[in-house]
Amino acid sequence: MRIVSADTMRSAEQAAINSYGIPGQVLMETAGRACADAIHDAFGRVIGKKAIIVAGKGNNGGDGYVIARYLSGSGWKVAVCVVARKEEVSGDAAINLKLLDPHIVQFCPDADSLKSCSALFLDSDVLVDALFGIGLKKNIGGVHAEAVRMLNEAGRPVVAVDIPSGVEATTGAVLEAAVQADITVTFGFGKLGHVLYPGRAMTGRLVVADIGLPDAAVAPADIHEFLDPAAASSLVRQRDRKGHKGNYGHCLIVAGSTGKTGAAALAANSAVRTGSGLVTLAVPESLNAVLETKTTEAMTLPFADAGRGFLGISNGDGILAAFKGMDAVAIGPGISRQPETVTLVRRLVAECPLPLVVDADGLNAIAEDVSILDVRKSPAIVLTPHPGEMSRLCGFAIDRIEADRVGVSRDFAVRHGVYLVLKGAGTVIATPDGEICINGSGNPGMATGGMGDVLTGVIVSLLGQGYSCKDACSLGVFLHGYAADMVAERQGEVGMMASDVQESLPLAYKRLLSAIGNNGR
Repeated sequence: MRIVSADTMRSAEQAAINSYGIPGQVLMETAGRACADAIHDAFGRVIGKKAIIVAGKGNNGGDGYVIARYLSGSGWKVAVCVVARKEEVSGDAAINLKLLDPHIVQFCPDADSLKSCSALFLDSDVLVDALFGIGLKKNIGGVHAEAVRMLNEAGRPVVAVDIPSGVEATTGAVLEAAVQADITVTFGFGKLGHVLYPGRAMTGRLVVADIGLPDAAVAPADIHEFLDPAAASSLVRQRDRKGHKGNYGHCLIVAGSTGKTGAAALAANSAVRTGSGLVTLAVPESLNAVLETKTTEAMTLPFADAGRGFLGISNGDGILAAFKGMDAVAIGPGISRQPETVTLVRRLVAECPLPLVVDADGLNAIAEDVSILDVRKSPAIVLTPHPGEMSRLCGFAIDRIEADRVGVSRDFAVRHGVYLVLKGAGTVIATPDGEICINGSGNPGMATGGMGDVLTGVIVSLLGQGYSCKDACSLGVFLHGYAADMVAERQGEVGMMASDVQESLPLAYKRLLSAIGNNGR
């Protein structure tokens, strides 16, 4: 699904009006009719059904007036509650307000007059939120906050027009109060606020309606991707029936230290489960026996300990030599933050000539001086931080990062020429060119140790198999969450382990492959 920011959507609408001669009134009419159609599809065209349209004074309210007209025309009993004074409604919205039977319209500019509509809220089959659209930037208060409360507490299905009122359309932030929608009907494109939390949790089922915006009204660079099964399956490659292990990449994973062999094993085993032809795990010698037991299908490459179970400066030449013949490299899972290890990691990041994934303590080593990213030899480097690691990389507080996950990720990726995978609910993938993908898979059961190590193994495996860096990140992140969703279906979210997800990767991949035929490939 294609998604855009609020600014991009507003620019597209203005371009449609000013450059392509599509009147704003036509766009409003098309949007309102599309929303009415979605309501009919969801709730039926049964004569006598009741709806209340709770509308604001702007264009979102204007869409609501069009909806009211179409629902009334199909035999629904409709009431319109305008949370404003009549004279405050202007422009295209005022034109559509005048087309309504005045007997079904009630103006409620204050809390007292709004309360007089409370019986209508409780008596309706469907509530329509047409208070605010994608332009809202400030917190909702006063009578509008009361309208939001009444919508949320009525105990009836809520359909939001364009975006639930109170959700910021670019960041997904909730502006003090927001409507909890069951269905959101948006226009032209999905918005970032629909797929970024907490807005994603307020959106309900998202319906994207075509309102006739010309494709040329939006620059391709301003359109982002929401990763759903259809988008992910379009990236999956069918295997050659004559293929052998040499066709599917050899990846090297530099990982592990005392107490953290599990991280190394999860990364290696996940690379195997994602389809790598060969996987080698570079590890401290004293841990080799343990990791040979934990990674039966992966090979180990032991290096002399720099201390008690960690790698160090003296291992640099040997590990760099091991890069020869490899297709992709991952560094970081469980590797430790020993000073010698940090120095080693920084050298490897600077001198690795292959596609490279850096996670966990590898990221912490880079965070000591991120300028190393600007002099590295790797043709494509992927960083996979969680918000805490991202904070160390960019120097921003976690709250600031979480408030603008897309903006922070994109700025860092562009500045340093890397692929940035900011993990969390709705993982953000940012490319060096400023492209953005938002992941649509995954669940809260993934909030447990080792999940990031699995993701590292998945992405490095795909890189080793020859996927482009963008596709490896996009497919890898989706596949990781998709496998976790399958675990949740089978056994629930609570108690899910990273190894459960690892073991479900082949079946998740199979499901995506099966979707290829359904998508016409």
